[in-house]
Amino acid sequence: MGRYVIRRLLQAIPVLLGSTFLIFAIVYALPGDPVAALGGDRKIDPVMAAAIREQFHLNDPLIVQYGYYVRDILTGDFGQTFRGLPVSTIFEGKFQVTFQLAMTALTIEAVIGLGLGLLAALRRGRWEDQGILAITLLLVSVPTLVSGFVLQLILGVKLKTGAGIDFFPVAGIGDGWRSYLVPGFVLAGTSIAYLTRLTRTSLMETLRADYIRTAVAKGMPKRRVLGRHALRNSLIPLVTYLGADLGSLMGGAVITETIFNLPGIGQQLFQSVYLRENSVVVGIVTVLVLIYLIANLIVDLLYAVLDPRIRYE
Repeated sequence: MGRYVIRRLLQAIPVLLGSTFLIFAIVYALPGDPVAALGGDRKIDPVMAAAIREQFHLNDPLIVQYGYYVRDILTGDFGQTFRGLPVSTIFEGKFQVTFQLAMTALTIEAVIGLGLGLLAALRRGRWEDQGILAITLLLVSVPTLVSGFVLQLILGVKLKTGAGIDFFPVAGIGDGWRSYLVPGFVLAGTSIAYLTRLTRTSLMETLRADYIRTAVAKGMPKRRVLGRHALRNSLIPLVTYLGADLGSLMGGAVITETIFNLPGIGQQLFQSVYLRENSVVVGIVTVLVLIYLIANLIVDLLYAVLDPRIRYE
């Protein structure tokens, strides 16, 4: 397994370089002059503008600028904004907020998605199955922007002020882990629907396998057949989806963090794009790509735990 991990880490290098270069090229190829935007409505001093362009290598070709960026990243330096603020200081605390939000959403997604999918597979064709499919269709159809504002209105305004119920807080992070519950559910809404349907389909296919029918015919208890054989063998595609979804949840938290006023990396990404802080945008994407690669590596290593027949050497 050690050689497999080393090989995967080496394979991650071109993926990281390719993805960061792509976002680097997109960000720095946007129309407009980010240095001129520093002055707002007033024109920036030409001498100062020339000094800023020289400091950040803006006069060099794109590939040269990217080379300087990679050199700095290898030393742990994410660069500075045009205002002289280190990008690493902007990250402080914000990635923690987004990671906690994403893990909350992932937990909610796993518990609800696996539970509903298991129930739908065992009650195939019955009213429970039809009801769960209708719920998943509703979750997919309602955008995060709509569901977030609706839940914020109902739980944060109506139930708290109108009915006198002190429900889960839905703004800020002053209430600890409770502050992530409703935003986490909103962020995980679409993923819950996909995971539920994936669990239902995977488990139904496994239950029709020959070895499952053989185990039932031998008189093995139904719970043991379901838990030890059917469910365990159905987990591989589910774990794959959950691992890939972690990166999606962290990268897709822009709308959720804006609605619930969570000071995370998604909100910072939105502000940095608006303010043309290119170094911050590229730095955020670089860290997200690293998290995505690590999550996929962990998922690959979990395959051998779920199915001992899988070998990496």
